[in-house]
Order: sequence, then structure tokens, then C-alpha cells
Amino acid sequence: MTNGPLLSDGSKRNMNVLAEHIQRKRQNKPILLMAHQILGYPDFETNYEMIRLFHECGVDLVELQIPFTEPIADGPVFLKANQQSLERGTTVEQCMEFARRVAADFDMPFLFMTYFNIVYQYGIERFTEDCASIGISGLIVPDAYPEESEDYLRSCRDHGIAPILLATPYTSNERLSYVANETDGFLYCVARKGLTGSKTEFDDATSVFLARCRQYAQTPIGVGFGIQHPDDIRYLVGKTDIAIVGSQLLKVLESEGLQGVKSFLQSISRIE
Repeated sequence: MTNGPLLSDGSKRNMNVLAEHIQRKRQNKPILLMAHQILGYPDFETNYEMIRLFHECGVDLVELQIPFTEPIADGPVFLKANQQSLERGTTVEQCMEFARRVAADFDMPFLFMTYFNIVYQYGIERFTEDCASIGISGLIVPDAYPEESEDYLRSCRDHGIAPILLATPYTSNERLSYVANETDGFLYCVARKGLTGSKTEFDDATSVFLARCRQYAQTPIGVGFGIQHPDDIRYLVGKTDIAIVGSQLLKVLESEGLQGVKSFLQSISRIE
């Protein structure tokens, strides 16, 4: 059963295909999981094995990060992985080809996360068109600010790609209303100010922020930054539609290997 409405009344436009998928899955799960991979780190073979584990353990969506030299939203864990992936020669074209492969092999939505310079240098229209052709469902580009990125937003929608925008606890109600109207797929709610990788203390302030996001959202909502333990996800049940796990997966991989990742995924996917 769902916990609270997935969409607010009077939505501005019809739901994107990704939002519809999330809504359908939420009918039978208290909360969905989205897992993150930095492509080319430690290598594409490990990326593939991680995604195989995601599929096996019931992850609902996968975020594939195209590495960038200056990942401004990422903390030291992801920064190191971005840098090492690039040092090993990872290209956007390789990331596209890898995404094509996993989208064909695994029946789950895949999203790209990257930064606007990557999209701009590749060519906005070409990038979104290629994403659509390989089966990418959405794009998370933290520095594609909607008031400055009309061409990007338009191109995403022209090709059926959900441009997913972010809100933080410091986002004003006026700004939150604007971002919620411009996002598609889901609204990415950043649980705290700062970078990825640090522990977030989920508390009453988190609940207030997510209730505010729900008030303005015309899509499902997802929460990321700092989810590290099954208790974090239990806390979020009923407050969000998607729990987004990133840095913790990479930490577990580096310390415990693929078997450790499997155990961690099993622990967070059995939340009732």
C-alpha cells in the first residue's frame, strides 16, 4: 500500500513515463530504492556486477554517473572515484555504450547523473537524443538550473527524458514551488546542506522539509545524501517515495567487496 498521496492535486501537465513507473511500483512497496554507480570506477566490469546485484536484490532505479573533473555536489568519496575513472580514460561515449548494454540486459529504469558542462560539450540535443535511444529514463544534472537551462529542459521533454531537479532544506517555498513545477520523473530532495558522503541525521527537521516538498510536488519525491543504514530508510517510509543510496554503496564495495554489497543491499531492501 502507498503511504500518502504520490501526486498533489491539480498537476501542471501529465506525468512523465518515469513518474508513472514510480507510481505503479509504489502501489506494492512502502519505499523504492535507487542505487548509484560512478561509471568506470573501479572499472566497467565491476559496474556491471554491481548492477547485476542491484537487480537481484530488488533495487528499483539505477543512477549512472558520468564522471566529471569538478563534481561540485560530490564529497571526497565520489570525488576520488570521479578522478580515478577519468585518469583511466573513461569517456562519455563509453558511458553511453555501457548504459545501452545494461538497459538492454536489466528490466529497470536507468538514469544518468552528470554535470552540465558534459551535456553542453557533447551537444544538448545530441545528448538527450542519444540518451533516449539507449534507454535512459531521466537525467540528474545538479548545475542545470532551470531558469538558465530552457534548451536542456525542452530537449529532455522532446525526447521523453525526465529532467530531475533538486531541492534542499534551504530552498524557499517560492523556489520550491518553481522547481517542483519544472521537474519531471521525481523531485530530488537533498536531505541536508553540503556534499555527498557524510552521515545525515534524519530527524524532525527532515520530516518538516519532506512534508514541504510533498506539499509542492507534482511528481513522486526521492531523498538522497547521507543514507547509510537500514534505520535511515525505515525513518523515510511514509515520508518519501524513493530512498537514494550512493556513497555508502561505494564505501561498502571498497571495504567488503561485492559480497559485502550484496549483504548491504539485502539489509536495505527488506524494509516493511
